[in-house]
Amino acid sequence: MLARNAESLYWIGRYVERADDTARILDVTVHQLLEDSSVDPDHASRTLLRVLGIDAPDTALDLWSLTDLVAFSRDTDGGCSIVEAISAARENARGAREVTSTEIWECLNTTYNALAERERAAKRLGPHEFLSYVEGRAA
Repeated sequence: MLARNAESLYWIGRYVERADDTARILDVTVHQLLEDSSVDPDHASRTLLRVLGIDAPDTALDLWSLTDLVAFSRDTDGGCSIVEAISAARENARGAREVTSTEIWECLNTTYNALAERERAAKRLGPHEFLSYVEGRAA
């Protein structure tokens, strides 16, 4: 049981770190695509997906399709989207509730429960809102 709890705590940290790092990398890529018209969105998107270990679709990629794949997808082949990472961290915390502090659980649970609303806001206001939220919650 001790090993199971230790493993769950390890994976909580790993998934939170992955969500944070992925949000930061995607935020930089989004800004680059918006600010530099000489950058090919499809090529930049495929490069980022390769780095993250997410299989690229056969269709052309743009800013929004990249954001959907990296941030919001719940079924990525190979890699792990931001939403998947936060969900996995929460599930590990739920499985190790007896050794997880109340503050950690509440932070993960609140973040997880706000994802749907934050995703809707990102589709209205742009991906930076969602990515900033994830970065702030992971800190």
